[in-house]
Amino acid sequence: MGIYINPGNEGFRIITNDIYVDKTGLIDYVNSTIDTPRRLTCFSRPRRFGKSFAAKMLSAYYDKSCDSRALFEGLEIAGKASFEKGLNRYDVIYLDITRFISVASSIKNVVRSIQSEVIEELRCLYPGAVGEDETILADALLHVTEKTGERFVIIIDEWDALFREAKGDEALQKEYVQLLRGLFKGGPSTDRTIAAAYMTGILPIKKYGTQSALTDFREFTMTKPARLAEYVGFTEQEVKKLCEDHGLEFEQMSAWYDGYSFSSVQHVYSPNSVMSAVYNGEFGNYWTQSETYESLKGYISMNFDGLKDSVIAMLGGEAVTVAIRTFQNDVTSFKSKDDVLTLLIHLGYLSYDEKKQKAFIPNQEVADAFADAVKGDKWEDVETLIRESEDLLEATIRGDSDAVAVALEKVHELNSSVLQYNNEASLSSAIMIAYYTARRFYKIVPEFPGGKGFADLMFLPGKDTDKPALLIELKYNQEADAAIRQIHEKRYDGDLKKYFGNLLLVGINYDRKTKKHSCVIERV
Repeated sequence: MGIYINPGNEGFRIITNDIYVDKTGLIDYVNSTIDTPRRLTCFSRPRRFGKSFAAKMLSAYYDKSCDSRALFEGLEIAGKASFEKGLNRYDVIYLDITRFISVASSIKNVVRSIQSEVIEELRCLYPGAVGEDETILADALLHVTEKTGERFVIIIDEWDALFREAKGDEALQKEYVQLLRGLFKGGPSTDRTIAAAYMTGILPIKKYGTQSALTDFREFTMTKPARLAEYVGFTEQEVKKLCEDHGLEFEQMSAWYDGYSFSSVQHVYSPNSVMSAVYNGEFGNYWTQSETYESLKGYISMNFDGLKDSVIAMLGGEAVTVAIRTFQNDVTSFKSKDDVLTLLIHLGYLSYDEKKQKAFIPNQEVADAFADAVKGDKWEDVETLIRESEDLLEATIRGDSDAVAVALEKVHELNSSVLQYNNEASLSSAIMIAYYTARRFYKIVPEFPGGKGFADLMFLPGKDTDKPALLIELKYNQEADAAIRQIHEKRYDGDLKKYFGNLLLVGINYDRKTKKHSCVIERV
C-alpha cells in the first residue's frame, strides 16, 4: 500500500460508514471498458457532485493491495455479472491533482512533482524495474510492465485543477497536457501498461481549437452525460428514499435541489445539498455556500452582447438557446456569451437541455446564487426588482390590485428592451421575475392543466406555509376582468380539489399601446 499506488480502501470504507447512496453501478460501466478501445473514461461534473466519492469507490474496487469484497457485498455492483472481473485485481495509481497543488512549493513544480513522486513509489514497490535516472512516468510504467507483467488502472481526481488554479499559465498547462498524452496517447505503450483509466473533474478535457487535447478518451459531461447520466448526481428515486427515511418533505427537496435534466434521466439532484439537508434536517443554500458568489458574478458580468439579456430571461424562468461547441473547456478563453453560459453549465449554475440546446437555472438554491450575483455594478435595476418582489407578493396576497398593477409596470419599464414585452411568453417571464421571492414559498407551474384548458401560471404553496395558492391568467388589450371570467368559464381551478386552503384568482391585462397593466384579484 502506498500514497499514490494502491492506496487501499479506507477512503471508500469511511464513505459507506455514513448515509450512503449506492452508485456502484458506475463500476460495472468501467469494467465493461477494460482492455477495450473504450478503456479511457473522463466523467466531468460540478463541484460537490460526488466526483471524489466515485474516484475513491473505483480505487477501492480495483486496488489489489486490499480485500474490498465485504465493502461491496449488498451493493448494486455485487449483483452484476462483472463483479469479479476487476475486484482487487489491479495496481491502482490514484492521483488527486489538488493535493499536488496544495503541497507544492510552487504551482509551476506540480507536473514534475507528479512524475517524480509516483516514479519513486514505483521504484520502492518494484525494485530493479525503474532506473534511477528515469524521469518520465509513462516510460517508468512501461518498464514495470515489461519486468513484472503488471498492468495499471489509473484514476485521476480533479484532473482539471491546473486549468482552474493556474488560469493564465499556458506553459504549465501544456506541460501537464503532455504528461497526460504520454500516459494515454494510445499505441503499444498505453495498450501494454493501462487496463483502464478514469478521470474526473469539473471541466471537460481541454480543447485546442476544435480538437480535444486527449482524443482517445470517451467523455461524459454536463452537456452530454449519455449512459452515465444517473451517476451525475442523485436520481429522483434515490432522493425520495432519503426523504422517506429521514422525515423530509420531498416536494421541498425537489424545489430546492432538483432541476438537472438529461434525455435518459429527467430529474437529477445536487448530492451535497441533498445530504446537507438530510444531516441538518432543514432545507437551505448548501452547495453555493461552499464558494463565494463572486466567481459567478465575475462570469455573468462579462461584456458580451446578449449575456445580461440571457441572465434576466433565465431569472424569469425562461430557457435560453446556447451554442456549446465553441467553448474551449477552460476558464479564460471566452469569445462570446455562449462560451460563458457553457462554462456555467459545467459549473452546475445552469442546467442544459441537449435536445432543445437551451440552458436554464435549475432550482431555488442556484437561483439564490444568481440573485446574490446580480448586486451592484450594471445589475442595479434587476437587484431592485428582486428586492421589491417581496412587496409585490404581499400586495397580491392582501388583494391590493392597484399596487400589483403599479409593480408590474415597473417590471415592464426596467426590462422592455430585454424582454420585447409584446408577446405572451415575455409577459409571463416578466411576471416570473416580478414574483421572484415567491419561489421560496411556491412551486410555480406554467401552463397549469385545469378544467377545459391550461391556466397561464399556477403558484402552489408548500406544505409548511400558510400562504394562499395563486392562479394567474394573462390577457392582452382586453380587461383584467376578462381573465377572471376565463378562469371561471374554463374551470381552471377545477383540478385543485386536493388543495386545502385559500386560493386567489389573479387576472392581469397588458395594453400594448399604452403599456399599462390592470389587475383584478378574486379570493376563492
